[in-house]
Amino acid sequence: MYLHKPMSLLAVLLATLVGSVDARTVIQNKGSDTLVNVAQAWAEAYQTVDSDVAVAVSGGGSGTGIAAMINGTVDIANASRKMKDKEKKMAKDRGQDPVEHIVGYDALAVFLHKDNPSGTMTIEQLADIYGRKGKARKWSDLGITVPGCKDKIVVVSRQNNSGTYAYFKKAVLGKDKFKNGTLDMHGSKDVVDLVEKTPCAIGYSGLAYATDHLQMVCISKDGKPCVSPSVQTAGDGSYPIARPLMMYTNGQPEGAIKAYMDWIMSDEGQCIISKKGYAPVRPVQCN
Repeated sequence: MYLHKPMSLLAVLLATLVGSVDARTVIQNKGSDTLVNVAQAWAEAYQTVDSDVAVAVSGGGSGTGIAAMINGTVDIANASRKMKDKEKKMAKDRGQDPVEHIVGYDALAVFLHKDNPSGTMTIEQLADIYGRKGKARKWSDLGITVPGCKDKIVVVSRQNNSGTYAYFKKAVLGKDKFKNGTLDMHGSKDVVDLVEKTPCAIGYSGLAYATDHLQMVCISKDGKPCVSPSVQTAGDGSYPIARPLMMYTNGQPEGAIKAYMDWIMSDEGQCIISKKGYAPVRPVQCN
């Protein structure tokens, strides 16, 4: 007759831990680099709301999240641009039904080195700098002299799988394309870091990535007074390059995903996005 040996305390603890992890519902959330920081903040805060649900967040750009939605490998895709018609068709062809949820608003800020004397620009000037048809190659072409800069404009952009890239192209360049020779950064933080260190540089990213070590441009359009990027001007739409921030689900959310999305849209969730530097979808009172 064989006697079973009692499990060690360590084995019991490991078994309990594995069992508790296995019992949790995991929501896969991927996409926009602009939204990744607030998405991580939402995921962390939600642990105090429902400890049985874990939200796994990763970035990589809006295109990455949308591709995962098309392939059915993600529960929520974060995007700082709307899905294209061809992407929606691809999703439906693969049995997916993307539903858009606007979760906040962002001012797409244009950054300059702190020593650049130009605090105001027009949309037309930005197109002249970034567009393939644009003539501005040097700061002197715009009548600007930048201390510590040898005059040639260092044009900093994002990679083409970025929703920020796509929105900037649509809002600023229209039907034009980006100039050849732009420095295409993988993430918004990379854009900010490069502009901070480069007197000749100009770059763009979500407002939440702004730092005290660079300056944000006041933007004017159609001859109107310039508007500076802020949570308020993003929310009221007065900033010329304001945009909605989206999350896409496969069909109308249900169960744990619906509970999570409802919480994101609640006062608690909207106060988190506000504190991260974005405009909430509606006015909220936050502590």
